[in-house]
Amino acid sequence: MRARYLSLIAIWGCSFLFIKIGLEVLAPLQVVLGRMALGAVALLAVTVLRRVPLPREPRLWGHMAVAATLLNTVPFTLFAYAEQRIPSAVASICNATTPLFTLLVAMFVLPDERPTARRSVGLVLGFAGVLVVFGVDGTAARPDLVGVLLALIATVCYGLGGVYLRLHLSTTRYSGLALSAGQMLIGAIQLAVVTPIVTVAPVHIPGHVVLAIVALGALGTGLAYVLQYTLIRTAGATLTSTVTYCIPVVSIGLGVVVLGERVAWTAPIGAAIIIAGAVLSRATRRPVGPALGKFGQTLAAASAVAPEKRVDWHRGLC
Repeated sequence: MRARYLSLIAIWGCSFLFIKIGLEVLAPLQVVLGRMALGAVALLAVTVLRRVPLPREPRLWGHMAVAATLLNTVPFTLFAYAEQRIPSAVASICNATTPLFTLLVAMFVLPDERPTARRSVGLVLGFAGVLVVFGVDGTAARPDLVGVLLALIATVCYGLGGVYLRLHLSTTRYSGLALSAGQMLIGAIQLAVVTPIVTVAPVHIPGHVVLAIVALGALGTGLAYVLQYTLIRTAGATLTSTVTYCIPVVSIGLGVVVLGERVAWTAPIGAAIIIAGAVLSRATRRPVGPALGKFGQTLAAASAVAPEKRVDWHRGLC
């Protein structure tokens, strides 16, 4: 169990690094198409090996198409464009706000999600951390505003997608693995249609960029979700959700050491405040039903919603 937990942190922590490397020669949409296509292939291969049936109902595929748009296609693309303007470390810190935005959306959309004093303090603290990352005191170099906004809009999409999952896919009889594979397949098809129209394929792709995209797709958008699904089954959704809180630590370290990024002193402090706010805003009620398993960042996102009401599969990661 410990090996799976640490592997999940390492793989998802590396994703922002892989995106940055891919952007050296590829357009953002091309990076996302690569990760989605390879992720879909990996997940579909696992469903075949495990003989897990995919959904057959057209209604479910329609819901999965919406989920793929909110949890994969749009946020993955926004993060890729964001990393053209901000360090990968800052992008990973913005990604840590996913539970906060999910809770915020849930409180407005779901009638049984009421704000409590603890949640309200957590939200205020978390978003204060965003301001610290942006360097509101003016004593540190500020990251690019547009890049930060793109990354934060991506996490808003995760929040919307997490609530959508709860409303429309939380009671289905299909496994989280099957739903995840179908969702990733739809997202890959969406990007396969759009990307050739709006981008031009590079003449040459260096080997290290190819390896980065393969790792981002097959590992970070494929194998990692299988590890997550297994970890939830063995260790529970609560422990697995803490993976998200460790991702910025790995991403910041890799950005500084591997990419030579310069991160202002406000970034790690803001990240700690954001994570503290996310932890504080989590509900503490005891779950009263079986978990399905979760797919990507919405694992952490849904942890901000009452445990007995959430669907435990998903993200998207970034």
